[in-house]
Amino acid sequence: MGASFLYNFLRFLLLAFEFLVIGRVLFSYIEPSGRSAFSQFLVAITEPVLAPVRNLLPKGGAFDFSPLVVILVLSFLVRMLPG
Repeated sequence: MGASFLYNFLRFLLLAFEFLVIGRVLFSYIEPSGRSAFSQFLVAITEPVLAPVRNLLPKGGAFDFSPLVVILVLSFLVRMLPG
C-alpha cells in the first residue's frame, strides 16, 4: 500500500510539472512580455528544468524545443511508473 501511494504521488508531481510546462508555452503566446505575476511564476518553476535542456539542444532559430523534450521525457517517466 505504501509503494502504491508513492508511485501515485510521483505520477501526480510529474503530471503537474508537465501541465506547468504546457501552461508556460501557451501563456507565452498570450503574453509574450512575461510581465504578469502568473507568467513570472511559471518561468520560476519551469526554468530550472528547461534551461539545462535548452543548453544541450542545438539552436533552433526562433523556436525553443526544450519544452517539447521535457514533456516527452516526463511522459515517458510517467508511463514507466508501475501501477
